[in-house]
Amino acid sequence: MISRRNIRVKVMQTLYTLDSKSDDANPAEAVRLLRKQIDQSRRLFVYLVYFLSEVAKYSEKDALKKASKHLPTEQDLNINTKIAGNELLWRIVEERSYVAACAETKPALLIEEELLKKTYQALALSEEYTDYIDLQSRNKKGEKDILEFIFTDLMLPNDNFISHLEEHFINWDDDAEMMNVLLLNFLQKPGSYNFDEFVSKEKWDFAKGLLETTIEKKALSMGLLKPKLKNWDADRIAALDLIIIEMGISEFLFFETIPTRVTINEYIDLAKDYSTPQSGQFINGILDNIHKELTAEGKINKKTFKNSTL
Repeated sequence: MISRRNIRVKVMQTLYTLDSKSDDANPAEAVRLLRKQIDQSRRLFVYLVYFLSEVAKYSEKDALKKASKHLPTEQDLNINTKIAGNELLWRIVEERSYVAACAETKPALLIEEELLKKTYQALALSEEYTDYIDLQSRNKKGEKDILEFIFTDLMLPNDNFISHLEEHFINWDDDAEMMNVLLLNFLQKPGSYNFDEFVSKEKWDFAKGLLETTIEKKALSMGLLKPKLKNWDADRIAALDLIIIEMGISEFLFFETIPTRVTINEYIDLAKDYSTPQSGQFINGILDNIHKELTAEGKINKKTFKNSTL
């Protein structure tokens, strides 16, 4: 389910967490931490999907509550509940692996009823919702667009919702970008997502291998890096930049199915997104320099496997 980029981010975050500790990284401990972080990301993703679905289904609860008033108005008796029957919504909530994931992670225990209610009320007052319920027919685009609107325009910009996520998920800040991409892709192709397999075996093997290799080959990586720093003091370089460089060198030398240009581009992007404003250019220069040196020495050997997703 999660991408190769997501895997690199998780490995990078794991290495950064370990680097902040005084003790040397223990590979077994590192793997446990990586697995824990991936599990936390899965729980967060399940919860986001659950909250989104509950907002959409809230129209029926709202209609029932208003119709049960002592003296309901005509408007109270005619609440439009079209969104509760959203075809994409029900395709999601009835999917076997999603049902199983909800049974395991119990997202219902985290729901704050008042926050859910206010999010639905904001939806009901929006022009997008009015346009949606005014359309008599259903079409795939319209069903998807209204769910996207709930997520991108009502959930993510809502400070109360973000505070709610931060309270229950310590990984929200680290995973926010990944979750945004994952959920929007999920709404595009929900059938391609398996909640039982947030990380495929192949990608887990890649993640575990990248983590362990980066730790085990740290001395080798630093030996290649330090001569390239010239006037730079290694101790003053951002810790995250050093980790990114070490991961890149590991991919150069020990992951023969990953093209070197892909490695360089991926880590430039990670540096731009997660480190300092100057990190992208710095990482580009260092990795390109090391790549040229290793290539000239015949130390980089890449193979192509057509079926590889790494």
